[in-house]
Amino acid sequence: MWCPSASLVLWGNAWLAGRAAPDDVLDALSLWAPRHTVTAYESAAAGATGLPWPDVDDAGAVSLLQALRTAAGPRSGVPAFQLVLPVPGDVRGLPPGTTFATDAIEAGEAVLITSAQGPVIGLVPEFDYDDDDVADEAPISLAWTAYSLDSAPPPQSYDLGQAELELRDAVRSAAQTLDRLRAGGPGVDVEDPRGLVQQLLEAGSDHIAPDHAPERALRVLENAAQVDAIVTVGAGVTPIAISSPSGVQLAGDALRPLAAVVRAARLAAVSAILASAWRD
Repeated sequence: MWCPSASLVLWGNAWLAGRAAPDDVLDALSLWAPRHTVTAYESAAAGATGLPWPDVDDAGAVSLLQALRTAAGPRSGVPAFQLVLPVPGDVRGLPPGTTFATDAIEAGEAVLITSAQGPVIGLVPEFDYDDDDVADEAPISLAWTAYSLDSAPPPQSYDLGQAELELRDAVRSAAQTLDRLRAGGPGVDVEDPRGLVQQLLEAGSDHIAPDHAPERALRVLENAAQVDAIVTVGAGVTPIAISSPSGVQLAGDALRPLAAVVRAARLAAVSAILASAWRD
């Protein structure tokens, strides 16, 4: 998994569907940080999740699980969770004009929990570090904030097959463009770009999906991770590798659409995995 919200959504959904144990959820979250806390942003969120109020002292990971179950309500045979990956210019899935939306955009991720008997709950994670200089430090904790929402946009519909095709096409086109740019400019200030891509992939290899996940969805997630790693490395080396301003612009034009394709592919894969947990 590429972000804490994805881990929480997939494993929390598997737990509520009876496909995973509470410890499985906690184990998946612990890979992001050794400690997780959760607080309610306001009294309505506290009432819908069972979190303390007005005492807003951080509750621990077990309280996070209890809040998930309370917010989701009784089992209904469909996923209660939705992953949101907002970026400036694309805020689909977020209720406009809310503090939750603002914080979710800043984090680049969030979770929506819907229930037939209560308000929509939004969760936004934030890493805590022991020092202001976080470049080489692992987070010491991950703080989740719960928000009560009057409503949320209906879940997006995703076509996993179409997402996979678009991902393949984007990878092929961007890889060809980057090869041409690198061949035409001075040396790249990275000895082994492919090695850096592999390091990024290995760094996230411990994060896995529940056993019920369809093979196709897992394949899409794997391909999306590869593209994401290429974008991350490419964004760092192309300004050095290309001497002309027009070349830099061309590199940006080649890489920029990839991020949107990766985001859409990941959302499609997550949607398929969520639904698969509730099938017999």
